[in-house]
Amino acid sequence: MIEPFLKWPGGKRWLVKKYGDIFPIGYKRYLEPFLGAGAVFFHLMPQAALLSDKNPDLVNLYMCLKRDADFIEKRLAQLQKMHCSAVYYRVRGREPKTPADRAVRFLYLNRTCFNGIYRVNFNGKFNVPMGSKTLVEFPIGYLRHIANQLRNASIKQGDFERTLAEARLGDFAFIDPPYTVMHNNNNFVKYNSSLFSWSDQIRLSLAIKAASGRGALIMLSNADHPSVRALYRGFGHHYQVTRSSVLSANASFRRHTTELLVANFAIPELSGSALAAKSACHAAD
Repeated sequence: MIEPFLKWPGGKRWLVKKYGDIFPIGYKRYLEPFLGAGAVFFHLMPQAALLSDKNPDLVNLYMCLKRDADFIEKRLAQLQKMHCSAVYYRVRGREPKTPADRAVRFLYLNRTCFNGIYRVNFNGKFNVPMGSKTLVEFPIGYLRHIANQLRNASIKQGDFERTLAEARLGDFAFIDPPYTVMHNNNNFVKYNSSLFSWSDQIRLSLAIKAASGRGALIMLSNADHPSVRALYRGFGHHYQVTRSSVLSANASFRRHTTELLVANFAIPELSGSALAAKSACHAAD
């Protein structure tokens, strides 16, 4: 297991730490069409993988790390010595020309922006203010370790349908889309709906069911909401899992919330516990 190198809203560090034994073993290839910080990928460390995301800057970072982690490590060490408010906003305002320089900028901003949020304005410009964290660089050799694991992966930029269309018999796909529900009722979900609409959720459900029909193992993480449960009614096993809400910057205001896991295989580690879920036939209750 490798600790993910990115901070990412909606990331699954909590899932692999609390439920690290729920994933299948013995699959041929691992697929992840909403890569983000890749917590499950770095937890499983598969021998073969297809990783993708719609965010071109994120994908560029992974591809550059795979090719030249040492360059990125050296540049982050330089930025560590320079880091201050003026440097942060100067870097944020730049648009580097080379893929490697864009990767350094992306990772520097992720390390030092407020709460690791990735947000752009209507012009596609990153606009998150500087946060309180001052640690820019990683331990020596850590990014090279990341690069070694990425060598086992094919990394692509694009829509989830193209990635899931490649899922075949014996593959395992972990799918973690932005959490959008049919009737958005909180600001976090409303923000996600501009990135991933309910029609995208419907497209995703069809792609998942098609991949399952070709023999792929499927695990979906999604909002624990009646509309999502109804979308997967009759498909697989449904489980509720709990996590601490991280939407508040103040830990005293955080609470426990639930998320929905849908898998086309039984998960014994969840089925016998108090977190066990509702079966598929009761998914819309």
